Amino acid sequence: MSTTSYALEMRGITKRFPGVLANDNVNFAVTEGEIHALLGENGAGKSTLMNMLSGLYRPDEGEIFIHGHKVRFSSPRQAIDQGIGMVHQHFMLVPTQTVAENLILGQKAPRFYINYARVEQEIEALSQKFGLAVDPRARIWQLSVGEQQRVEILKMLYQGAKILIMDEPTAVLTPQEVKELFITLRSMAASGHTIIFISHKLDEVVAIADRVTVLRRGRLVATVEGKSTSKAELARLMVGREVLFRIDKAAAQPGPPILEIKQLSCDNDRGLPSIKSLSLTVRTGEVVGIAGVAGNGQTELAQVITGLRQATAGTITVQGQDVTNQPATATIDQEVAYIPADRTGTGSSPNLSVADNLILKSYRRPPIGTGWRLNLPLVRQEAKQLVQQFDVKTPTIDTPARLLSGGNLQKLILAREIARQPKLVIAVYPVRGLDVGAIEAIHQLLIDERDRGAGILLISEDLDELLSLSDRIVVMFRGEIVGEVPPEDERIDEIGLMMAGTKEA
Repeated sequence: MSTTSYALEMRGITKRFPGVLANDNVNFAVTEGEIHALLGENGAGKSTLMNMLSGLYRPDEGEIFIHGHKVRFSSPRQAIDQGIGMVHQHFMLVPTQTVAENLILGQKAPRFYINYARVEQEIEALSQKFGLAVDPRARIWQLSVGEQQRVEILKMLYQGAKILIMDEPTAVLTPQEVKELFITLRSMAASGHTIIFISHKLDEVVAIADRVTVLRRGRLVATVEGKSTSKAELARLMVGREVLFRIDKAAAQPGPPILEIKQLSCDNDRGLPSIKSLSLTVRTGEVVGIAGVAGNGQTELAQVITGLRQATAGTITVQGQDVTNQPATATIDQEVAYIPADRTGTGSSPNLSVADNLILKSYRRPPIGTGWRLNLPLVRQEAKQLVQQFDVKTPTIDTPARLLSGGNLQKLILAREIARQPKLVIAVYPVRGLDVGAIEAIHQLLIDERDRGAGILLISEDLDELLSLSDRIVVMFRGEIVGEVPPEDERIDEIGLMMAGTKEA
């Protein structure tokens, strides 16, 4: 095979970690001007392969060619100099710095004087050109998860990358933003850019990809033409079996209220009103879905319920107990499980081990904790049991959580929260970035919790997910509930209008 016909070629790539063979003799090639999707289950080796291409890792075996020239990267800087840029699934941003400061980090120029006004103008121009609206003066910690993802994409574009690696770039974008991004990607491909598109959203892959390469357990399974494949075929290649895209569930049997919110208001991180006089009830044995475009108060709602944000007005009761403005331990004691949008910053402690992360909600009480002491044999026993039960792929239970793939980290969080058999589950984007097999399992898990009698508050931007799981759907816009509809496919347009601010008649 000639290397000169490809913008990028990776030959015989193998990468090992302690206890894990992440990539096993993988061949991967992309032509100039192509949008090439890379698929696989969580832990299949996609991110590892791309981390070698972007200079974060070195392959143990194999060769990399860029436009026919053999390259070997010792750092991301060398990859950037070769025109390779990567948007990582877990954000590589400095929270205390502004958007502009993050974008110029690592740049060779300017060296001595930074004209921030000019940098901000350049960022605003990029934002408008690619439909990625973000305030260049805002600090990263003030931004929503969706806005931080936009900053990551802008950073790559600002560096002038010609080979763009996008690891789950649409995970936090609205359907409208995804369409705009796809228009941008096609335009960039037409102008000669090479785009590697990593996603678990098979509808998007079929819509955007010229070709699709599928990995399974670190090995190449197939490379197929995007136009000649289907969502079902790609799912089968990924997991090795047929996958259900809609969960069959019995009709809900709602019981008494488990969560009651009355006239709730709170501010966002910038001190501006985020939720305004919101009232909502969730009963036992039902899934209440919350639809809305990112940034309309959904994340703040979950945080204020779970004690991570202060309410400025209103009340929150769980199992009849007032938990308004109580510490997070109050909701834990009321048997509330929380699956946050930010799995690394809020949902886990990345530097602690898998076992330690699994006891973060139970270490204060017997039998795990007694006074100042932990029952370490029991900790290890339960950790091994949960890792097996929830299929968390990890070398050992002593592995730091930061070394897990995004999907396996999410399974870890679900294992910790669901194993406690909670009375109320607050799930914020619970399947973001997961493969179709894991999505199927987690959706079934949430329905099983509902059927066990738990109340589920499901926050998602994926209308298919909401329609599949919810027993009723409420729509939020600018911190208010603008309507409630039953989960019916024919109501999609109505839900979309309400997400854009049209109130229910």
